Amino acid sequence: MKIYDLTHKIESKYPTNLAYSWDNVGLLVGEYEKEVKKILVALEANEKVVDEAIQKGVDLIITHHPFIFSKINRVNSGDLKGRLILKLIKNDISLYSMHTNFDIAKDGLNDYFMEIMGFENCEILEETTSEKLYKLAVYVPNTHVQIIRDVLGTNNAGFIGNYSHCTFNTVGIGTFKPEEGTNPYTGTIGKIEETHEVKVETVVPKSILNKVIKEMIKAHPYEEVAYDVYELQNEGEKQGLGRIATLDNEITLEELANKIKDTLDMDKIRLVGDLKSKIKKVALCTGAGSDLVKLSKRKGAQVLITGDMKYHEAQDALDMNMNVIDCGHFDTEDIFKDVMKRFIDGFEEFETIKIKYWFWKYKLDIIDE
Repeated sequence: MKIYDLTHKIESKYPTNLAYSWDNVGLLVGEYEKEVKKILVALEANEKVVDEAIQKGVDLIITHHPFIFSKINRVNSGDLKGRLILKLIKNDISLYSMHTNFDIAKDGLNDYFMEIMGFENCEILEETTSEKLYKLAVYVPNTHVQIIRDVLGTNNAGFIGNYSHCTFNTVGIGTFKPEEGTNPYTGTIGKIEETHEVKVETVVPKSILNKVIKEMIKAHPYEEVAYDVYELQNEGEKQGLGRIATLDNEITLEELANKIKDTLDMDKIRLVGDLKSKIKKVALCTGAGSDLVKLSKRKGAQVLITGDMKYHEAQDALDMNMNVIDCGHFDTEDIFKDVMKRFIDGFEEFETIKIKYWFWKYKLDIIDE
């Protein structure tokens, strides 16, 4: 599989347009036409990760944190980032990053955290966007109606709520005259034809519209496919940062903290609040989400699980009687490598090329005084 095909699959699930404007995601180093046989997945690409990739003969590094984030004025061996870029290029290693788009998207980092914690029926904590929807109407001869419907459904068009493969079908008569140089599926060149056709209509999110049209045209028997695309006012699937869920049973803050420690295999964890306080509704934002304390409180959560809580932010949380579990930036996001492996394992194409993974974990030692 080429990098172009792999990134297309990734971005169909985790669109880059979900990322914040200040973020930098996508293929940051490398060539789209490069073949991929070995992948290394890591939270970030530091020098040890790049050296490991070189040693293992890796073709592609996938990271959560953007490898190139701020402006780069030069690429040379005297600069750390420049040195790593040179290493990647010299060893023909590509690098792909998926950051806030992966945090925001369905089945991304926040959803995976809630899944491994066993928190069900999660909702978005802070909505950031609602996907634009389009109506696709394609005119199909009777012989290929089911084929086209199947193609639309298998390419994720036609989702309405929890229902898939939704279409509306109208029977009618299509007319056309094949001109010289055409190769019509049916009819005679130079003669106006009438044929029984079905207008198949379905709903398609903007992020996959081009792909759906491409696959529909590929499966359609006509040399020239007649189809219409309409922009809809209907709201598409909402996307956003963080998650919030109501627990089946109350739990104390201390019990919840210990459960997180066990699940994430942490040595230590920081808390803000009363260890004995009862928790029924939890909010989460992986990475750094301390700015979501007020919103979490307003939405009825008794605790926010996040990382990178600063001193004055912790004081503010105490003043508003809001508990915070600070797992640290690393421990809430290192699970990136696990969910990405599961996602890539779902690609049938990789059964043929027997893709290999290396998962790189880096953790600072804790020094006690």
